[in-house]
Amino acid sequence: MSNKYIGQSVKRVEDKRFVTGTGRYTDDINLPGMLHAYILRSPYAHARIKSIDTSAAEAINGVVKVYTGKDFEEVNGVPCGWQVDFKDGTTMREPKHPLLVADKARHAGDGVALVVATDKYIARDAADEIVIDWDVLPAVANPKEAMAAGAPKVHDEFEDNLAFDWEIGNPKEEVDAAMASAHHITKLDFTNNRVAPNPIEPRSYVGHYDPVYEKYTLYTSTQNPHLIRLLMCAFVLGIPEHKVRVVGPDVGGGFGSKIYHYVEEALVTLAAKDLGKPIKWTSDRSEAFLSDAHGRDHVSTAEMGFDKEGNIVGLRIETYANVGAYLSTFSTAVPTYLHGTLLQGLYTTPKIHLDMNVVFTHTVAVDAYRGAGRPEATYLLERIIEVAAHEMEMDPAELRLKNFIPPFDGVNEPGYQTQVALQYDSGNYAPVLERGLEMLGYEDFKKEQADARKKGKLLGVGISCYIEACGIAPSAVVGSLGARAGLFESAQVRVQPTGKVSVYTGSHSHGQGHETTFAQVVADKLGIPLEDVDIIHGDSDAVAFGMGTYGSRSLAVGGSAIVKSVEKVLEKGAKIAAHKLECSVDDLDYEGGAWKVKGTDKSISFGDVSLTAYVPHVYPEGLEPGLDFSSFYDPTNFTYPFGCHICVAEVDEESGKVTIKRMIAVDDVGNVINPMIVDGQIHGGLAQGIGQALLEGVQYDSNGQLITGSYMDYAMPRADDLPSFETDRKTTPCPHNPLGVKGAGEAGAIGSTPAVVNAVMNALWHKGVRDLEMPLTPERVWRAMNKK
Repeated sequence: MSNKYIGQSVKRVEDKRFVTGTGRYTDDINLPGMLHAYILRSPYAHARIKSIDTSAAEAINGVVKVYTGKDFEEVNGVPCGWQVDFKDGTTMREPKHPLLVADKARHAGDGVALVVATDKYIARDAADEIVIDWDVLPAVANPKEAMAAGAPKVHDEFEDNLAFDWEIGNPKEEVDAAMASAHHITKLDFTNNRVAPNPIEPRSYVGHYDPVYEKYTLYTSTQNPHLIRLLMCAFVLGIPEHKVRVVGPDVGGGFGSKIYHYVEEALVTLAAKDLGKPIKWTSDRSEAFLSDAHGRDHVSTAEMGFDKEGNIVGLRIETYANVGAYLSTFSTAVPTYLHGTLLQGLYTTPKIHLDMNVVFTHTVAVDAYRGAGRPEATYLLERIIEVAAHEMEMDPAELRLKNFIPPFDGVNEPGYQTQVALQYDSGNYAPVLERGLEMLGYEDFKKEQADARKKGKLLGVGISCYIEACGIAPSAVVGSLGARAGLFESAQVRVQPTGKVSVYTGSHSHGQGHETTFAQVVADKLGIPLEDVDIIHGDSDAVAFGMGTYGSRSLAVGGSAIVKSVEKVLEKGAKIAAHKLECSVDDLDYEGGAWKVKGTDKSISFGDVSLTAYVPHVYPEGLEPGLDFSSFYDPTNFTYPFGCHICVAEVDEESGKVTIKRMIAVDDVGNVINPMIVDGQIHGGLAQGIGQALLEGVQYDSNGQLITGSYMDYAMPRADDLPSFETDRKTTPCPHNPLGVKGAGEAGAIGSTPAVVNAVMNALWHKGVRDLEMPLTPERVWRAMNKK
């Protein structure tokens, strides 16, 4: 590889259409004769539908049809994509998730009726005329309370609200024995607060049916078009896949919330055929709070034991994870295989046990949100080790360094086998913390902090060291863990006769810069100009198959599939070149976009070989024409990025307001293709992590009513809430994929949240404040400081 492009901060080629307003999002799609849909949603968290009268709505001029749950009772519900068994081996409880509810609503926002009209405003007005006689029932929103005796049941067919219980780690008796031998035990009860994803583009879908070709088309703001087609065809509608085209045009952010198959996708697809017209549904922002899958929402008790020297001897955890009223696509994987398997963290903890209770509540579904289980695991570990350091009067950095896993590269020695199933690929953890402390000026800061306290200023520093599992795959592993789909990726590299290259990838960008980074990889491998490479994605008719983008898998899995196809192109190209140059393939080197005969000045360019492949007049005997290859890449392991985030925070004693003074991030994401894009990913993740720590929090009242259903009540981070981020990187390549990449999309959101909370608690520790529930709002902080 020439590395003319790889490792360079190439400006994003896709940004030209975005900054000029010529991007094409789903809501921009307007088809001839298109109708508009609006969904009437339950105002109650738990209520039985005694009767529903749609006649007044149907009588309104412009209303085409009103559907209710009765119209779709024979349609399968939206499936969960990951099966997890109870501890005793029985299958998890998987209630039907209907397209519209016919019997009762199970969360505020549950869809009750679909109004289709010639105009979206007519549809919305008509929905107000639908009369429903409700029998309002008790509701429960907290997962721990939902498991109490006598709690209102979400699904009447089950004896309680437990979706399943699950455990991972060492045998419980071994962990209990380790904890019994501990010199010191730190115990912490805490909640990882529920958050809403809030991508800048709300969800939007357009369904279309062509009666001539008997083919459906769904335009959808999704992170994975092929998975939506698979789930909708195989599980919900029973339509042959070749009769369905799913297109994900430009997508304005997702953060995990656009991975899933939502009921609205199936509704517009069915209604489009029924009415013979294209149908569009687009969520508004308040509707998104009620219907988009939320993230986080764990209630945990954790205990960490230490010997006299401060070495960790054991970790024991009990968690109640909220999955809402229904099982979303990946909801069951988040608290288990994306969370429980990361509880080793960066530490040599010899005994670990997690008891996980996954619970139904009368709330919207909870699924993957940027980081998906990894932030919850990191928050748990980094909060409890920070508290332990204070309790044992040890320096928090030194306690971490003392317990770090020693360096390993995964090549000359095997990966690190954790106590929670996974084997880390490669890691050298101390340098990221040491570099972060160096950037901070740790010793100088401690003096500054002591001086500040003498002057009445509350200044604190918080450290967070994280590891995450990315490149979500391999299929054999995730299949054994309950995944109902493979998690490989595909790529087709098509060389045109003129030497220009079209790449068809199953990964789907929603802001990651695929059209730039993938082109950088291909251009460097082939030694051709970047502008000669075109990246195509997001259309199930154009791309053979793909598993989409989430879990920081795009380069590690999707990029590796592209490299495999490029290597096939080069292998065949070498045969054509050798024939043209009258030499052996072994006599050739490929560099600078040309095959060269070793020790001579004879060469042939990539463009000449490409033309020969399609005009095979002088051509190797038995070799078929063309230069077009496809590959599927299924990795042998996850990738494991890691890093250290350090926050300096100041707390105003009079108001409780927290100000972030510095935010330092040192990340090791393996090899980096485009540093500028990686920096952007880190910055965005840091903003979201800070948002969860200080500002964001979905709140339900005791009746299951969402009380943070707009930006008047749900606080998002703004520019003036954030400092200028200070970033640096270390590089420990992944040993098992051809690019050596590990993934960077979620890192910022994983390490930053506990760093911020640790900083605030560090500032307040001398005032007797040990822990606070997120978000650390001024009121919450002030009350803690002034608690009598």
